[in-house]
Formats: sequence, structure tokens, C-alpha cells
Amino acid sequence: MAISYSPSSLRFTVKEHVLSFPHVDGGRFNNKKKNCCLVYASAPRSEKELLLESKVGLLVDSVKWDDKGLAVAIAQNVDTGAILMQGFANRAALANTISSRKATFYSRSRSSLWTKGETSKNFINVHDIFLDCDRDSIIYLGKPDCPTCHTGSETCYYTSVCDFLKGSLDLKNKLLSTTLYSLESTISMRKAEVGATENEKPSWTKRLLYDKKLLCSKIREEADELCRTLEENEDKSRSAAEMADVLYHTMVLLAVKDVRMEEVLELLRHRFSKSGIEEKNSRKSGH
Repeated sequence: MAISYSPSSLRFTVKEHVLSFPHVDGGRFNNKKKNCCLVYASAPRSEKELLLESKVGLLVDSVKWDDKGLAVAIAQNVDTGAILMQGFANRAALANTISSRKATFYSRSRSSLWTKGETSKNFINVHDIFLDCDRDSIIYLGKPDCPTCHTGSETCYYTSVCDFLKGSLDLKNKLLSTTLYSLESTISMRKAEVGATENEKPSWTKRLLYDKKLLCSKIREEADELCRTLEENEDKSRSAAEMADVLYHTMVLLAVKDVRMEEVLELLRHRFSKSGIEEKNSRKSGH
């Protein structure tokens, strides 16, 4: 089955098991055709597959491509929320990402499609794709196999403007992160400092890292206080405060065990489509 493009729509013809796109010159389509990638499909196609192909065509045409046939494409980590990288996509890149589930972009310097990881094998496996309200930018929401940046950093965004304005000399040491991951990073730094300075009065985090019994007792205490906000019908601000305490102390325990929050969130994501009862039973059978 060959899938060929026209600027206004997707055309599907049963020729061979190849997904082909015409050559793109600066984002503009011409009549020359080159195979940019290969995707094997079964033939004959079902009514469901034909409907899906039609929907892909409508979706691609709904994007507000610029005068070069491009739109900004941003890759975001599905579990951490971190922005991984930014590039550009054209119609063929978006369609290829939909079919291959690998983040694909359009290289303006090479005037060709490129799939992130095709050389390094550091693919970004796309779980979903989002268009903004104006339909002129795209987010590839996915899971990277390895660090995304060619520098070896987890994301391409590691330079803080605020740190620069403050005169920081080390501008490559801070990754773009949400509140949760900033907390995890701080706990990790405290863990690295444990035992470094003998005469220093340890912070609360360091005390917890030193003393496993203290840490476990605090987790049990904070979890009980969270439950009391429900049992005693306390206001939601109290529940939020107690949950913050539970989260902080459990994250210290995860640091002791060398478990990253990303691992926890990935497990939660995999449980989304499962019955809670079935998931618990599967864990019991696995022990």
C-alpha cells in the first residue's frame, strides 16, 4: 500500500507496502517523489483503516502551516512534563509521526525529513500529539529512549536566564523542570552532600537521609495526618498542606532507594487503562 501526498489532502493507492511522501523543497511540495520512510501495512485495508487514513488527511490539512509549509513542533516528556526539544514539522513529518509513533521533524538546513534518533538511536516514542488553539504549533508528547540533547543533557533546555542575570558561572547545570522535579533535584543534591562536611549542622533533609527510622516514622505520621483531614472533615487547604508533607518525605525515601519520580509516574501511566483490582491481583501473582 502506498500513501502519497498532495498539498491539500492525503491520497491512498494500493500499489505496494510502502508509505511514500513527495520531495519537499523548503517546505513546498513539487512533483518529484522520494521515499522518505517505509511503513509496512496489511492489504486489503479494512473500513476502519480507510476511515483512519481519511481522518489523518483532515487533521494534517487543518494545521495552519506557514508560507514555507512548516509549523513549530515541540517534544515533551509524557511523564516528567519536561520540554525536550523544539524543531519544525511539515505535512509529511506530522503524518510520519502519526504512523511511526517516532517524533519526526523537517530539517530546514537539509530540506528533508528526519526522525529524532535515526542516527543516535535516542528515539522519542510518541504517545499523543497535541495542536494548540490556533493550530499553528504542535506538541509531540512522548517518552525518550535516552537523553535528548546532543550534549548528553536530558533536554535541550538547560540554560536558565534568571541564573545568567544573577551572574551564575555554571549555566549548564540546571535542567528545565517542574516544581516536583526541582524538589527531587534539591533532595538529590542534599544526598550527595551527606558526610561531606563533618562539623556542619545537617539540614532536615540530611537528617532524614542519615536516619532511616526517623524517615519512616515521619512518613507514617504525615500519612496519618493526611487521613485525619478526611476523617475530621478539615478544609481542603489543610489536606493540601498535609499532602505536601507526605510527598516531600516519601520523595526523600525514594532518594535513599535511588528511585526516580519518573519511574513512579511511568508505572502510574501504564496502570491508566487497567482495572485497579486486576492490577493488584497481577502484582500478587508476580511475587
